Amino acid sequence: MRNNNSEQRLARKLDHLKFAQGLYADPIKTGFNDVFLIHNAASSLALDEVDISCFFLQKKLAAPFMINAISGGPPLAGEINRSLARTARRFNIAMAVGSQKIAIDDRRYRDSFSLVRKENPTGVILANLSALSPVEDVLTAIEMMEANGIQLHLNLPQELAMKEGDRNFKGMLENIARIVESTSVPVIVKEVGFGISGNTAQALWERGVAYLDVGGYGGTNFATIERQRQNELSPTVFEEWGIPTAISLAEITSLSAPIKLIASGGIRNALDALKAMALGAELVAFAGSCLRALSQEKEDSLSVFFNDLIYQFRALSLLVGSGSISEISNIPIIITGKTRQWLEQRNAIQHYFKRTYMNF
Repeated sequence: MRNNNSEQRLARKLDHLKFAQGLYADPIKTGFNDVFLIHNAASSLALDEVDISCFFLQKKLAAPFMINAISGGPPLAGEINRSLARTARRFNIAMAVGSQKIAIDDRRYRDSFSLVRKENPTGVILANLSALSPVEDVLTAIEMMEANGIQLHLNLPQELAMKEGDRNFKGMLENIARIVESTSVPVIVKEVGFGISGNTAQALWERGVAYLDVGGYGGTNFATIERQRQNELSPTVFEEWGIPTAISLAEITSLSAPIKLIASGGIRNALDALKAMALGAELVAFAGSCLRALSQEKEDSLSVFFNDLIYQFRALSLLVGSGSISEISNIPIIITGKTRQWLEQRNAIQHYFKRTYMNF
């Protein structure tokens, strides 16, 4: 049974890689089209003085970016992880691996994950398992990666959309609390494309979780991937389910709990990244963009993507008058449209009002 499960999981990972390459972020669905930053026409900064370095998990990064969880296990995924790890080292940014469940069940697949640390011996690397995983599996996953932290992913809609998916999620919050108490590295709870509400964030904070990756709606849609895997033509209800990324960030930022946020879910470019950080994120993560870049010209294309991203992020920081990462959270921000309506009904908009009329 164990081998059957591994083979099924292997086939699923290959399908995920194949179908994910054809899915693109939708800026309307992410909510970022409703978010505006104010152009500072008299910015008196020099571009080479704009400092976008930051600290994450007590390590300094050259930019507030992360290559987010993609995959692991099959040979193709191992080569992808190798390229991603080299790129993360080259640009001194963080990296998370995909779910390590397949390597927990079958040791043959562990090298496709552990090679990440070999390629990037001093970088910030996150392990990854389901939030329902036993503590002993989590400790094994961390050890496998020599990880600086671990992502515990939440993917209920994806599981419910899968014919072979889980149906029992009882005790999830209590299990997360046990993991937080049992690990020596930080725990980052991560959604995979359906967003995290302020209520859920509060419940996780009360159980010791200090880091969240919002994984909002509008990016790679795993419900769509599952439909394509099952050769179904008509969209399912799960494909329209979720909290847009911008809204998820704003809801959580409005809480009194000092939760550290990673923005992911349809982040396409430097402007989205700057908006995400203005909404409260401390780090911005990319997955779909990285996977599509690798499908074109391997590492060269991925390096071009991050070169452009870093230059444009620094340039945009100059254009809003921000000379460092710490200043971004104070720049004026305008929220309009459906995103504003949502946040007003959820009492999560007041946090941003005091910044709207700030003078440069």
